[in-house]
Amino acid sequence: MEISYLIIIAFLFILAITDLTVGVSNDAVNFLSSAVGSKAAKLKTVLFVASAGVFIGAAFSSGMMDIARHGIFQPQYFYFSDVMCIFLAVVISDVFLLDLFNSLGLPTSTTVSMVFELLGAAFIISIIKMSSGTMDASIVDLLNTDKALTMIISIFLSVAIAFVFGLLVQWISRMIFTFHFRRNLAAKIGIFGGIAVTSILYFMVIKGLKGSSLVSADVKAYIDEHTGMLLLCSFVFFTLLMQFLHFCKVNVLKIIVLIGTFSLALAFAGNDLVNFIGVTLAGLSSFQDFTANANGLAPDQFVMTSLMESAKTPVYFLVGAGAVMVFALCTSKKARKVLQTSINLSSQQNDENDMFGSSPLARNVVRVTTNLVNAVSKKTPQSVKDWMNERFRPLEEREDTAFDLVRASVNLVLAGLLIAVGTSMKLPLSTTYVTFMVGMGSSLADRAWGRESAVYRVTGVVSVIGGWFITAGAAFILAALVATIMYYGGLPAMFIMIAIVIYILIHSHISYNKKQKGDKEDNKMQVIMTSQDTNEVWDMLKLHTAETLSHTLSFSAETYKRMFEAFSKDDPRPLKGSLSKIIDEKNLMKKMRRAETRGMQRIEQPLAFERSTWYHLCTNSCQQMLNTLTRIGEPMKEHTDNSFSPMSQIYIEEFSPYCRDVYNSLMDINTIIATGDYTNAESVSEKAKDLKHKLANLRKTQTIRLHKSSGSLRMDFVYLNLIQESHELLSEVRNLLRGGNKFFASTTATKDVEYKL
Repeated sequence: MEISYLIIIAFLFILAITDLTVGVSNDAVNFLSSAVGSKAAKLKTVLFVASAGVFIGAAFSSGMMDIARHGIFQPQYFYFSDVMCIFLAVVISDVFLLDLFNSLGLPTSTTVSMVFELLGAAFIISIIKMSSGTMDASIVDLLNTDKALTMIISIFLSVAIAFVFGLLVQWISRMIFTFHFRRNLAAKIGIFGGIAVTSILYFMVIKGLKGSSLVSADVKAYIDEHTGMLLLCSFVFFTLLMQFLHFCKVNVLKIIVLIGTFSLALAFAGNDLVNFIGVTLAGLSSFQDFTANANGLAPDQFVMTSLMESAKTPVYFLVGAGAVMVFALCTSKKARKVLQTSINLSSQQNDENDMFGSSPLARNVVRVTTNLVNAVSKKTPQSVKDWMNERFRPLEEREDTAFDLVRASVNLVLAGLLIAVGTSMKLPLSTTYVTFMVGMGSSLADRAWGRESAVYRVTGVVSVIGGWFITAGAAFILAALVATIMYYGGLPAMFIMIAIVIYILIHSHISYNKKQKGDKEDNKMQVIMTSQDTNEVWDMLKLHTAETLSHTLSFSAETYKRMFEAFSKDDPRPLKGSLSKIIDEKNLMKKMRRAETRGMQRIEQPLAFERSTWYHLCTNSCQQMLNTLTRIGEPMKEHTDNSFSPMSQIYIEEFSPYCRDVYNSLMDINTIIATGDYTNAESVSEKAKDLKHKLANLRKTQTIRLHKSSGSLRMDFVYLNLIQESHELLSEVRNLLRGGNKFFASTTATKDVEYKL
C-alpha cells in the first residue's frame, strides 16, 4: 500500500515540475510585459534580470505554503486517503487547465486555478463523506469557508482595485511628465526615482524578508520597529542617487523599469510558488506523517491532523523550484505568445488590437463611455481642456515601442505595491489579475484606447477577464469530477488518471511543436521589426510579402474551384466551409497587411515611397479577390440551402472549361509571385486578358437567355453572377501581377516588364 502512495508522491513531484514550467509560461507576462513593451533593454537582459528575481524570490515563499495545507479545508476531518485524493485531483486539473490556456495564448491565473481546484476537490469529498454517514460534521466544519471566502473576494476584488489605481496613478504621472518627458526630466526624475525605488524596496526587502525563513527573528523585529526610518532614509538616498545618475547621462527610467522587473519577478515567485509546489509538498508531508505515525492504521483510518501545523519547507525544495522556473522562463515559447497578448492590449499604437474582434458588450461600453465623456467635456472650461490636452499631446514621431518608460515604471511599481499588500496579509493575490489590470488602467489613462481601437481593447479585456472566471468554474468542476472518480475508484482509478494526464501532456506538447514548425511568420516579422539593417529588413519584408500574396492566390484558386464543383453537385457543405475559410483569410490578410505596413516604415524612406503604392495595389487586389469569392459563394450557398433547382448540365458543361482556365490563370500568376521570375508575366497577363473577353461574351449570352427565359430565373441569376464575378476576379489578379512586378523589382536599375491591362 505504501509503495502505491509513494508512486503517487513521485508523480506529484513530476507534475509539480510540469506545473512550474507551464505556470511560468503563463505568468511570465506579469513581470516581463512592461520591460519588453517599453524596450527598456534587450530581451536577453530583461530575461536575465527577471530570472534573478524569480530565483531569489523562491526563498521568500515558505510563508504562503500553509494555504495548500489548511487554507481551504480542515484537514483534521480528513483521512490520509482523502487528502491524497484531493491533492492528486488538484495537480492533475491544474496542469491540464494551464496548458490549455497557454496554448490559446491567453493569460490566466494560477492562483485562481489552485484555490478553486482545492475548493472543488475538498467540497466533493466532503459531500461524499457526509452523504455516506461516515462523518458527523457540516460542510462549514469541513471547509475553511471564512478563509476561502476571504481569498476569493480578495482575488476578484483585485481586478477593480488594480484597474482604478492604474488609471489614477498613470493619469497623475502623465500630467506631471507628459509624453515629452525627456525635455524636463532634470527637475522631476530624482523625486520620481526616489519614490519608485523606495516603493520597490519596501515590498521587495521589508515585506519579502518578513516572510522569509532565512531571516532571524531579531532582524524581523528590528525591521518592524524601524520601518518608517528605513523608508525615509531610503527615499532620501535614492532620490539623491537618481538625480546624480541623471546628471551623469544615465537613463534613470530604464533603471527603474529593470529594478521593477526584478522586484515583480521576486514577488511573483514569493506569492505564486505555492500554486505550483504547495500541494505537492503538502502531499509529501502527509505521506511522511502516515508512514511514521500510522502504526498499522489503513490510509482511510489515519486522520491528517498534522497538516494543521505550519509548513516547514526545506530550502533545497525552494532552490530547486526556482531553478526550474528560471529554465522555463528562458526557454518557453508559449510565454512569448501570452506576453504578446498583454502587450497588444496595452499598446499606445492602434495597429494590432483587433485580435479579439468586436462584441456587442464592448460596443455598448464604448458608446456609453464616449457619451459620458462628451457630457463632462461640455461642462469643462475650454482653458482647462486645452491645458490637459497639451499635457497629453502625443509625440509627433512614431516610436517603435508599445508604450514609453513612464508608463512601464508606473505599471511595475504599482503592481508590486499591490502584490506586497496581499502577500503580507497571507492572501494568494493573483499577480496575473493585478499586473494585467494595472496595465489596462494605465493604458486607458494614457489615452491609448482611442476611437479606432477602444472597442477591440474592451473586447480583449472582457475576453481575458471572462477567461479568468471560466478558469474558476472549470477548475472547481474539473477537480471535483476527478476527485469523485478517484475516491470511488481507489488506487486503480488514480493510476488511470495519472496515465490520462501523461497522455494529454505528451499530445499537447507534440501538437504545439507541430504548430510552431508550420508557423514561420512570427520569426520573419521578428527580424523585420527588430533588425537595424535596413537592407535586411527590406529583404525579409519582400520575402514575407511574397509568401502572403502567394498564399492568398493559392487559396483563392482552390476556393474558386471548390465552390464551383460543390455548386454543380448541389452540395451546400463545401460552400459553407469555403465561406467560413474566406472570413478567416480576410482576417489573416488584414493582420499581415498591418504588420507588413509597419515593416515598410522601417526601410529607407525613398524606397518606401517608391514601393508603397505598388504594395498597397497588391494587398488591395488580394482583399478584392477575397471579396469576389464571397460574392460568388453567398448566392450559391443560399440557392443550395433552400434546395432550389440544381445547376443544369448545360451550364455545368458550358462553364467547366472557364473554371479550369480561371484556376490555371491564378496558379500561373501564383508561380510568378512565389518564384519572383517575371519573365513570362506579360504572356500570362495576356492570357488572362483574353479569358476576360471570353467571359464578357459568355455574359452577353447569358443576358440574352435571361430575356428569353420563361421559367424560374433563380439559377440564371446565380449563373450570371458567377460569370460576372469571375471576370472581376481576373481583373484583380492582373492588377496583383502588375503591382507585384513593380514592388518586387530590384533596388538597382533593372528593366521592368511593361504590359497593358
